Amino acid sequence: MHLTRPFLHLIILLLVFTHSVNAKDYVIDKTRYQDQLKGFWLGQLIANWTGLVTEMDKIGGEGMHGQFYRRDDWGKADQPSIWGQGIPSELSKTIDWVLVTNDEPWGSDDDTDIEYMYQFLMFQHQTSRLSAEQIRDGWMKHIYSDSNTPFKTADGKPENYLWVANQTAHDLMRTKGMLPPETGQANNNPHYDMIDAQLSTEIFGLFAPRNPAVALIISDLPIRTVADEEALLAAQFYVILHSLASSIDREQPLQPQLESIAKRARKHLPNESYLAHMYDDVFEAYKNSESWEDVRDNLYQTYQVAGEHGYDMTSRELYCNGCFAAGINFGASLISYFYGEGDYKETVKLAALMGWDSDNPAATWGGLLGFIYGYEYLQASFEEELSTQFNIHRTRSGFPNDGLDNFDNMARIGLAVTERVIVTEMNGSVVNNQWVVPMLK
Repeated sequence: MHLTRPFLHLIILLLVFTHSVNAKDYVIDKTRYQDQLKGFWLGQLIANWTGLVTEMDKIGGEGMHGQFYRRDDWGKADQPSIWGQGIPSELSKTIDWVLVTNDEPWGSDDDTDIEYMYQFLMFQHQTSRLSAEQIRDGWMKHIYSDSNTPFKTADGKPENYLWVANQTAHDLMRTKGMLPPETGQANNNPHYDMIDAQLSTEIFGLFAPRNPAVALIISDLPIRTVADEEALLAAQFYVILHSLASSIDREQPLQPQLESIAKRARKHLPNESYLAHMYDDVFEAYKNSESWEDVRDNLYQTYQVAGEHGYDMTSRELYCNGCFAAGINFGASLISYFYGEGDYKETVKLAALMGWDSDNPAATWGGLLGFIYGYEYLQASFEEELSTQFNIHRTRSGFPNDGLDNFDNMARIGLAVTERVIVTEMNGSVVNNQWVVPMLK
């Protein structure tokens, strides 16, 4: 299925979210929001690196990689990935938490480095809307090409930590002078539905608290840099969720609130899209108390095997049956989102055991729940004192201080970006240490 009028769909969404405004304002405490942004980075990194242990271990089908993990596999031996040459992950011999202590920095990965770059660029350019040229220049400065990267894979090949849609978009910028959104359009980028935007643009939702319409405006060009059609919609779904996460009261039961914001984000998905069918299938199964393992197995059979509702990965005969495609990761992520019921550790565990590109949904929900709970709460939930340092130069280049940063500074920059969006895009104001923002219905 082709969605040929994405801009029209966005305009309709804006009307849905902004058609009426209450006179009442809502107030956001900046100190608390900074702690939440700090929690976003810690939560995302814990989940990202934990999810990498099981990344591509189980993708369905026959043989070693066919039988999916179950809940009781947590804590057991990790199995080799499809590209592991028969060797389990070097991060952990068992399926367990991967934690970094204060002795060393967390390393960047594709689930964190593009988001870090976009935040940096928005702060550097003092803008709430990155232009196509600013995005292109940022990609050229901070992302290696295969021809100039200092990194190597285990078998000695050049490694620039870009894959599928991201790699193609970078090539189009570098070799053809192409700008976003052309770099993500299906007729230019054959990998437009291979996941990348949904893991690199969620942070834009946090820059527009409680205002999905504005969040979608400021994230629109970054998403279209690498995504089109359903993959674009999936990325926008996550942006909406992250924007609405600001409305969640962590002192109240989380699951009803998580269901509520998910239902609002579901309205963004056209009913005929396979994403909508995946959402409805997973949510109905969850409400019917089906086991998450059965829901995951049915997801595989319905979409990857039977190709229902227009999900055509099998018919396209892609490598690993499109095991890192935006669609299957979207469906898998929803299972851990609902069945995790707002518990950070349980949600990340389920995401890591789900199969396919497991670090992606794990990082997404780790960041979202890390933001909801905040840094102090999340740190206290682990017995070890976790590192607050971050090395963006593990995968990217050209940042200050030889790429070494810390969560306090990253949250401070995120706070400044958010304030600019609130003031310039949301008609908000700054009063003492608070943001006062018009309430949307």
